[in-house]
Amino acid sequence: MRPSLLFLAVCLTACSSSPPADKQPKVVIPAHTTASNTSNPLAKYVELVGFRINEKSTGKLEVQFGVVNHSEADIGDLKLNVTLGTTAAKPGDPPLISFSAKVASFGPSDLKNVTVEVPTKLRVYELPDWQFLKAEFQITEPQ
Repeated sequence: MRPSLLFLAVCLTACSSSPPADKQPKVVIPAHTTASNTSNPLAKYVELVGFRINEKSTGKLEVQFGVVNHSEADIGDLKLNVTLGTTAAKPGDPPLISFSAKVASFGPSDLKNVTVEVPTKLRVYELPDWQFLKAEFQITEPQ
């Protein structure tokens, strides 16, 4: 009986040992939205999320996304210039699309859905999937 218990304990110990440590460094994925005018005090509280792009008609894309106010302040009306690129884009590459957007009555801890129609020469199937989009924005109003 004792040899079988000893054998069982050795087997359980061997099976429960931790796997060897992975020596590859972890890849850090950057945030998908960044404010390019960090001088605006509101930039650190505003986030753009959930980009969806549909083709409204030939030459016109419909861009839908959410704008989040992470502050406890009432921002009021917010105007943005947004550029969408890819996560694989190199510095200096042109954006896929650029557009202006307005968020009305942007309250504290608020989430607003925004829909913008954007003229473009690209077709929707030429654009990357949503998880490969990277948005940069500038807050134009309020200063």
